[in-house]
Amino acid sequence: MKYLKQYKNLSKEIYVLFFGRIVTSMGSLIWPIMTLILKNKLGYSATTIATIDMVLAIFQFPIVILGGKLADSVSRKKIIVCCDMVTVICYFISGLIPLSFVSVALFYIAGLFAAVEGPSYDALIADLSDSDNREQAYSLQYLGMNLGLVLAPTLGGLLFEHYLWLAFLITSVATFSSTLLIILFIKKLSVEKKNVSEYEEKREGAKLLEILKERKILLLYIAASGFCNLVYSQFNYLLPLHMEHLYDAKGATIFGLLTSTNAIVVVIGTPLITTLLANIIDVRKFLIGEALIVIGLVSFNFFGRWIPVYFVLMTVFTIGEIFCTIASSPYMTRRVPSTHWGRVNSTINIFCMAITSLGNILIGKLFDTYGFSSAWLFVAVVGVIAIMLILLLNVFDRASFPLLYKKADE
Repeated sequence: MKYLKQYKNLSKEIYVLFFGRIVTSMGSLIWPIMTLILKNKLGYSATTIATIDMVLAIFQFPIVILGGKLADSVSRKKIIVCCDMVTVICYFISGLIPLSFVSVALFYIAGLFAAVEGPSYDALIADLSDSDNREQAYSLQYLGMNLGLVLAPTLGGLLFEHYLWLAFLITSVATFSSTLLIILFIKKLSVEKKNVSEYEEKREGAKLLEILKERKILLLYIAASGFCNLVYSQFNYLLPLHMEHLYDAKGATIFGLLTSTNAIVVVIGTPLITTLLANIIDVRKFLIGEALIVIGLVSFNFFGRWIPVYFVLMTVFTIGEIFCTIASSPYMTRRVPSTHWGRVNSTINIFCMAITSLGNILIGKLFDTYGFSSAWLFVAVVGVIAIMLILLLNVFDRASFPLLYKKADE
């Protein structure tokens, strides 16, 4: 229980968002198996799947920029609610029509609107938390998301062969339920900040480029985030392709179990890691987390059909994911003026999408032409680059933001 006490002094609205995350994730049956839907149900190659993702990313670039600007200028609650309602409709229609490229297109349209609301959602959590409890606020949202995901991917895998339409409808209902919670119970959109560092003080009228020029190390953080995201994306791209290659349609069930394992480890590990490592500065957690993610994912290449080992590797990967999750958003919000959180968030997202889309096309071609070992080797190289960039970030961050290290050094 002592590990849960860290969450007790957060604002009421943070708890509402937490329960909303649980409900949404309980119904998130499609995203974890989308790659398998495209590969097994519609017969697309790995390269084609990556190309579809790249086209989506190209459409998302202006959408994400818009989402960042809206997050810094319009009610964040209104943006979230409006975008959620569009996604609900898209999911619902997808469940009513026969599975085809049209239903997949509708689902990707829902993804576009989810991209619009992303910066608003992240910024709203920062608005509703103080600098001292921001890691706990983001940690709780992450915990809620994975509480819902404990059974969802497994259920999605079980529905995959014969009842995929039902998975779309469940996703629609769950998203609507979460949106209803936000409409009814999110009244206050910010809390009084007791501890605001000079780095996150408002800079009304300043352009995004001015902020990035003043704080150049943020460019290094953005670059590191892009390569890290490419590695992490293999959890939902190369790993399910790997499972499908080894086990055909049954790969969806195995991948669903692995995803549920991921969620279980998050639920158990997030409160522990957030508490025990509270005194370690965010940028160092980022480094540890990325190293574990790379080791956990790339090691799947070496264990063939040793299914029990899969769950060990997934545990290593998930611990790394926890480290990165509780470090990344707090890192950004503590070093960027609150008036620019949305725009910086959207800039990070755009770079991550660009790197991931291009990288996945190359990974898909390697997979289709040479097999999964070559694809995993490329992922390992990208992972080493990501770790080196985060090492540089660790070296130069103190000089750029010395005030943030006073507490860490005490």
